[in-house]
Amino acid sequence: MAEILNIFAETMKGLWLDSGLSALFMDFTDGGWKNLVMICVALFCMWLAIAKGFEPLLLLPISFGMLLTNLPYAEMYHPELWTGEIDFGNVLHDGGLLDILYLGVKLQIFPPLIFLGIGCMTDFSPLIANPKSFLLGAAAQAGIFFTFVCAGAIGFDALEAASIAIIGGADGPTAIYVSSKLLSGEGSVSTGNIALAAYTYMALVPVIQPPLMRLFTTKKERAVKMEQLRVVSKTERIIFPIAVTLIISLLVPSAAPLVGMLMFGNLLKESGVAARLVDTAQNALMNIITIFLGVSVGATTQADKIINWSFLGVMALGVVAFSLGTICGILFGKIMYIATKGKVNPLIGSAGVSAVPMAARISQKVGAETDPTNFLLMHAMGPNVAGVIGSAVAAGVLLAVLG
Repeated sequence: MAEILNIFAETMKGLWLDSGLSALFMDFTDGGWKNLVMICVALFCMWLAIAKGFEPLLLLPISFGMLLTNLPYAEMYHPELWTGEIDFGNVLHDGGLLDILYLGVKLQIFPPLIFLGIGCMTDFSPLIANPKSFLLGAAAQAGIFFTFVCAGAIGFDALEAASIAIIGGADGPTAIYVSSKLLSGEGSVSTGNIALAAYTYMALVPVIQPPLMRLFTTKKERAVKMEQLRVVSKTERIIFPIAVTLIISLLVPSAAPLVGMLMFGNLLKESGVAARLVDTAQNALMNIITIFLGVSVGATTQADKIINWSFLGVMALGVVAFSLGTICGILFGKIMYIATKGKVNPLIGSAGVSAVPMAARISQKVGAETDPTNFLLMHAMGPNVAGVIGSAVAAGVLLAVLG
């Protein structure tokens, strides 16, 4: 009987030591508390996605990936496989489920495919009808380069600074694309840090932008009514994605994967002869990639990558980048207001960041607060979709310089 009890006790002890609970509580002072904190953060992010609707399509997969990667002994993601020079053979042989999915991020497959779906859903007609919108979309990217300088000045290395700065483009897939190419996994800043900050601020567009828009514009400027946009022909809509691909890819080749897939998706849509492909790209394919992208990026948010001062720096600089992008767009809108003798409403400049279509809706909302009969949405969509192109070009410039 005593021998049976001893065997039972040893078995229970072994089960306890092999369980994640033992790692959380027995190693509490050695780092177990960080895992507990990250599990709580993951649950909080799930609550934001489900109860508050904060970017649920990506925040929910990211937060669940965060939960999985911070469960002790789950062995689904191995950060040591992604540090230094990556041996993809080892990843396939020794990696867990999340390691395999993360290949799509590290090999820069998922973000361009997301852009393919976005292209299928985007109407560039407002931009084609008012080409000056390109200037507003370009101006809003200035926040990226200002933040790059600021991040370098406070101690981040050039690759980390570029990864942080791209948050200012307010485009999650672009931020993931750039950070996955530049970050080695050895530092305190990870792709998960960047993605979490980027999608946090994208969800907070309605909170961050309106105060800045009111601060940098006058009531008279906000009340400006713009002329109705001209009708864009089908021929123009077909030529546009081809021309943009050629021009940008020749000028900034490193931007070709993102811009090329964005424009390919748009060409499928505007051609009118590939309805099945358009439906697949913007629905089934994009949904699948979104799940894989979110969960695998969430896997990189391990406790030691999040609970440190560097992550606070990423979050602080992220809001600086986004705010500066908004401000630069508004200020350039004011220049256009003066140059056109009051025909351009500066509010549409804030839509130059790549948060489509939320930023354009905020321009409409703030303009309508001043004059309920003022309709700026379509005018704001021009800079907004220009911002998508602009953020991809800015990413290409950073990769060309640093990659």
